[in-house]
Amino acid sequence: MLALDLGVFHRHSHVVSVKEAAIWSTVWICLGLAFSIFIYFAYDGQWFGLGTVPDPVDGVINTGRTAAIKYLTGYVVEKSLSIDNIFVIAMIFGSFGVPPMYQHRVLFWGVVGALVLRGVMIGAGAALVARFHWILLVFGAFLLFAGLKLLFTKEKEQEGEHFLVKFLSKYIPMTQGFHGQHFIVRAGSAASHEPAVPGEAAVEDLAVESAKPNRILFTPLALALIVVEFSDIVFAVDSIPAIFAITGDAFIVFTSNIFAIMGLRSLFFLLAGMIDKFRYIKKALAFVLLLVGFKIIFADWLRTILGEHFNLILLGLILFILSLGVVASLLFPPKATKDSNEAG
Repeated sequence: MLALDLGVFHRHSHVVSVKEAAIWSTVWICLGLAFSIFIYFAYDGQWFGLGTVPDPVDGVINTGRTAAIKYLTGYVVEKSLSIDNIFVIAMIFGSFGVPPMYQHRVLFWGVVGALVLRGVMIGAGAALVARFHWILLVFGAFLLFAGLKLLFTKEKEQEGEHFLVKFLSKYIPMTQGFHGQHFIVRAGSAASHEPAVPGEAAVEDLAVESAKPNRILFTPLALALIVVEFSDIVFAVDSIPAIFAITGDAFIVFTSNIFAIMGLRSLFFLLAGMIDKFRYIKKALAFVLLLVGFKIIFADWLRTILGEHFNLILLGLILFILSLGVVASLLFPPKATKDSNEAG
């Protein structure tokens, strides 16, 4: 799907329309939900050895039904937490002035990097949970802290990213402006003279002109990609412990992460222009983190009270909280937006 995405559907850089983003968002969400059917039959039939060992989190061998519920819960949690990432990516693109036609390219390679990095983090996390069950309490406490921080912090600061930008700008050779869709250019090559946007006149880049012939230089597009990758690592620190609160099965954890991340690009282009309208989404995400953190700490007590439908109830509560955040945002829009609508 990634190969088709960049090699066929986005072979040529272009501005992604809301309609195109809506279609692709629907495709990715349908694929993510449909994969739960594979999960059900794979664990029910114990294909490839799935569902043959106890889940490190609850000690229960996952059947097709329990595995599908855990996958869907994990998918919804990861998908919802990725919305917060969209806010930050929009800020990154704005601060770097990334042309809209190249934003998909940055997000594509950002997703590829995220899959690799999260794979490593999930592998390490699964090994830790399987060997040291008490680490789940650490995850739970961290999620409670992250939820409270998100709930009472008005604006998520990007001090770490500002430091990263200053560090990279100081120690790696950079061009002054964009050179088409290139992340790196070689001084004296045709790419180094390519205009930032097709159809515009090329602007003289003093950093390129003063560089030695054939020297490799990084463009601001590469710097934006690095910062996007860094931001995903920061968000993974929140989201990966959240899904380990649901299951320790590495296959379910990784696949739910994959499908949530794969749809991040299209979801970004769908929601980027409406971010300010969803003022209560971050509060809803904070309550989701608090709920999952509470669940992981008091899992045994909750499982005794709620019984075998424990994970299904958790999924329902998460969907209810997210829906409440969306409805509240639509009913009580920001004052400026409300006033402008009344004036129109």
